[in-house]
Amino acid sequence: MGKSEIIVTIILFNLFFILFLLGIIVFIKQYKEKKKEHENKLFLQQKEHEQELLTTQLEIQTQTMQYIGREIHDNIGQKLTLASLYTQQLAYENKAPQITENIENISTIINDSLSELRQLSKSLTDNNIEQNSLLDLLKQECKKINELKKCDVHFYCQESIDIASYQSKSILLRITQEFIQNSMKYSKCKNITVILEKRANYIQLTLKDDGIGFDLSQQSNGIGLLNMKKRSEMINGTYTLTSEKNIGTQLTLQIPISE
Repeated sequence: MGKSEIIVTIILFNLFFILFLLGIIVFIKQYKEKKKEHENKLFLQQKEHEQELLTTQLEIQTQTMQYIGREIHDNIGQKLTLASLYTQQLAYENKAPQITENIENISTIINDSLSELRQLSKSLTDNNIEQNSLLDLLKQECKKINELKKCDVHFYCQESIDIASYQSKSILLRITQEFIQNSMKYSKCKNITVILEKRANYIQLTLKDDGIGFDLSQQSNGIGLLNMKKRSEMINGTYTLTSEKNIGTQLTLQIPISE
């Protein structure tokens, strides 16, 4: 074999070797792309499944509460009303003052219980979330907390903002309630601020207090924090939590308007 033939053989060998390496690189790259595509597909399927579960849970919850509310009103309420009428009749017919007083006390207890049950029935059957905008729901919640006089809740919103999705409104309301309750219980705060804003392509909800704060690294696995984070992920929300000692805690949620 001549020298030129050896050179040609070496060149061809190197060329095939390079092509072989390129083939392996392309195969590995395609494999990684397909694997990533498969993982993304599984992730999207999981998100869709979680959202379907959330929708089903909310529907079942709403139907259950409405059923309980109707049962309280139609069944238990009627029985208590009948019991109240019987006690009034007994008080009217009875001539012993002491027994009459006891009967009237029983009648008062029944009437008070009946009034409380009617209020509970109304709250269960009244679809407050569906009938009101997100802005109104947050206003109502802040007003209710202020009436407790445990701390001052300040609500700010410059324009009328709403989300069509029942799930999104429900979750944002529940997260707001969770944050406010946690702040009142643990932060020793004097003020809680709720800010609702509309940006270019998302709605931002900011919740903050002026309490003692806490170490996020030690509290990151708390059930309340995990619940709020998980709920925000259910509606494709961006969840940001910060806390500084003796300054306070802030939770920022960004929800796509399309949701």
